[in-house]
Amino acid sequence: MSKTRIPAHLSKRFTRLSPAAAESIVRALHQHYFPRQIWGEVAYSTEQWLATAEGREDLQDHLDRRLNSFRSKVIPWLDSARPLLGARVLEIGCGTGASTVALAEQGAKVTAIDIDEPSMRVAEQRCAAHNVECELVLANGAGARQFLDREPYDFVIFFACLEHMTHAERIEAMRDTWQALPEGALWCVIETPNRLWYFDDHTSRLPFFNWLPDELAFAYSRFSPREPFRSSYRGLSADQMESFLRHGRGVSFHEFDLAMAQTSTLDVVSSLPLWSRRRGVLGLRELARRYKRRSRLERTLACHRPDIHPGFFQPYLDLIIRKRTMPAPA
Repeated sequence: MSKTRIPAHLSKRFTRLSPAAAESIVRALHQHYFPRQIWGEVAYSTEQWLATAEGREDLQDHLDRRLNSFRSKVIPWLDSARPLLGARVLEIGCGTGASTVALAEQGAKVTAIDIDEPSMRVAEQRCAAHNVECELVLANGAGARQFLDREPYDFVIFFACLEHMTHAERIEAMRDTWQALPEGALWCVIETPNRLWYFDDHTSRLPFFNWLPDELAFAYSRFSPREPFRSSYRGLSADQMESFLRHGRGVSFHEFDLAMAQTSTLDVVSSLPLWSRRRGVLGLRELARRYKRRSRLERTLACHRPDIHPGFFQPYLDLIIRKRTMPAPA
């Protein structure tokens, strides 16, 4: 695989952690993020969770993998659409703050919100460890319009969170942020699984899972190879269904039609996977392998909706959309 080419003006702004600063993030993860109930009815202590293969992977992801991935892939892509230096960014779904640091260290003025308080506590410590300034607010993304009403933003970014909202929350969040976004600003969705894709590698790791109605998917979760997900949902109740939905269900262009505008009229500036293909971020062999596997389904989906951007037919929705007012019909 070829190395990702990161523009020098971005890489020179990457912050460096001292061993003590890195250890402070580990302590915050142990104190706030891991000591809680994990997935439905299955509870783990920190030690039990980190003793599992998924727990160890999760810890490593939170320590540095996500930050490095954002730096090498997402940040150059966003910066290519509009320079991040000095940009005003509203980040919805900041989690434990890896994406927030990646944005703020580039000189963006970031307001980051998340509904999960333990994650927010880690984000606070991570930003302090990297010595970056941003505004961190505990809030539901469905109420994000209040921030846009307060001041204009150049970017509104839904970072891997639309899939964790209920349908009502998702539509409200998309509609309200789009309506309040200034003309010419950029509305972005990042790392949200596409409901139309045949394989769900985000939540269940099952084929066709996101094609199933919610109740059927709830019952079928017992066949997932992913623990403890497959053991978490047995008795259907309102609370259990909400927990199930918050694990992550796919999103597709249909929500954009309902909440923002007809998808065919949206000014899609860029799609991350298509942009990465053009730049040759992946090695030629890996690119050929992935494209061969995906191209048939992409072509099939595009055949039925040739009027909308091909970014809506990728396994994940990674889209930058420019707000522009359509002229009134004559």
